[in-house]
Formats: sequence, C-alpha cells, structure tokens
Amino acid sequence: MKRLNLKSFLLAFLIVIFGASFVGGAEGITFISSDQLKEEITKPGLVVIDVRKDHDWDSSQYKIQGAQRQSAAEVKEWMGNYSKDKNIVLYCA
Repeated sequence: MKRLNLKSFLLAFLIVIFGASFVGGAEGITFISSDQLKEEITKPGLVVIDVRKDHDWDSSQYKIQGAQRQSAAEVKEWMGNYSKDKNIVLYCA
C-alpha cells in the first residue's frame, strides 16, 4: 500500500469533521488536523476506520495502513464493537 499523501490526509480531516457532525454533536468528539493524525497514527489506542464505499476503496491508490473497514451506512450496527477507551478516527478519503 502506498503511504497516504498530504492531499489524502486533508480530505480525511474533512471527513472526520463530517463524521463528527453525522454523530449529531455527541460529547467527547475531538476534531483533529491531518498533521495531528500523522503524529497519532502510530500510537497505541488509536483505531482508524475507513468508511468508504466498496467501489471507492477498491479503486483507491491510497489507504491508511492498519485501518479497519466498516460501512458508514451501518454505523449503528458496528459502533458498539469498539471500546470507548480507544480514540477512533473515521475517514473516507
């Protein structure tokens, strides 16, 4: 897998913002910049979830190594599978 470039990180950042608003302003949501994500990505306790549609993921040249894939449309089904003690980043870039 190719390393994620700055353009993809910026797009991921925008998606994180959108994802946070999707949750409806839930408490405990922190917005991070692409630079912050770059710093945090190697730390334990961070879960990166790729919520792109299958065809977008399949055709993408860029993927964050170690990211888990989940459907954004099924967030209510899978959100309970992740510990509340983890820092979770959603992206679809």
